[in-house]
Amino acid sequence: MKGLYCRAGVSDAEPKFVIQETSLPDVLGSHVVRVQVKACGLSPLDLKLIGDVGIQKDLIPVGREVAGIVLQVGDKVSFFQPEDEVVGILPLDSPCSGLCDVIDIDEHYIVQKPDKLSSVCVAGALRDGLRAYTALHTYARMAAGHTLLVMDGASSFGLMCVQLACYHGVKVLTTSHSPQKHTFLEQLRPSVGVQDPLAAKVIPVYKGSSELLPVVLEETGGLGVDIIIDSGVRLQEEQEESEETKLLPHKHDIISLLGVGGHWVTSHKDLQLDPPDCRLLYLKSASVTFLNDEVWTASSSQQGRYLHILKDIVEKMSTGVLRPQPEEAVPLYEATVAMETVQRHQKTKAVVQL
Repeated sequence: MKGLYCRAGVSDAEPKFVIQETSLPDVLGSHVVRVQVKACGLSPLDLKLIGDVGIQKDLIPVGREVAGIVLQVGDKVSFFQPEDEVVGILPLDSPCSGLCDVIDIDEHYIVQKPDKLSSVCVAGALRDGLRAYTALHTYARMAAGHTLLVMDGASSFGLMCVQLACYHGVKVLTTSHSPQKHTFLEQLRPSVGVQDPLAAKVIPVYKGSSELLPVVLEETGGLGVDIIIDSGVRLQEEQEESEETKLLPHKHDIISLLGVGGHWVTSHKDLQLDPPDCRLLYLKSASVTFLNDEVWTASSSQQGRYLHILKDIVEKMSTGVLRPQPEEAVPLYEATVAMETVQRHQKTKAVVQL
């Protein structure tokens, strides 16, 4: 049996992705489920995070968002039985690559997959759904009547945030990073099944982010928003900036957009706040939270809550509340090339169909 693994590069060298032979133990653990993989989602590897949590491996398994069919269960498994369709995310320290034909996974990391939800769809969107749920429900304490600003709402993660917030009666503002994305977000309004006052207001920033602050303040009556979900920020003004960086808001602009008691949920891993920024946050009694969805599997005390979240996400996908953009599945023999593209951030997501 073969799987895809990452051989981390030395110093600044790019990581290499290789196909390696692997095998499963003959004896199944008490709480372990053996799953035949039907589809696997590929996301960029955070090699620094893997090193920070103490995982030292020459070969790091690749592909963690999996959907498949249960083949065999351990003697103490109580939630699943053979032939069940399941979906889940392999933990960081899992020895299995999700691109293997058959994998072993603890029963506390998977949930039942609804019949009408395709394996490719759920494998490609599960992590973004988990991140959106974590950002809005767990960290920002989203509630009906709140105002939310989602940066880059046409991204796979941003789209999940917009749809989840609209479903819960939140007024949503979002930014578009290209004319094509702007058109897509404008067409999204009737699909989320809400009235116009709760539909997403789309703010184009591809011509420059200078319009963001006045538009948001106008939409909120000068009060600012309750929640901001970013897709990256600029820490300082630079003369030479990439096209992608120019579309990102400056950290001071984000803080200026927050209302009193607001929540800023950031994906920026190396965020640095200067004393004036902290003072402004203090005056608004606002908070900053770092979004790291890996924490759910870092502590066994959160397993019950984590499973509840996964179950709710797949149910919302099944009923059409969450409608992720479909990813075109690639065959297994193209997995290495697809992962290299994802790791270089030329593409945010790929799905391999086994």
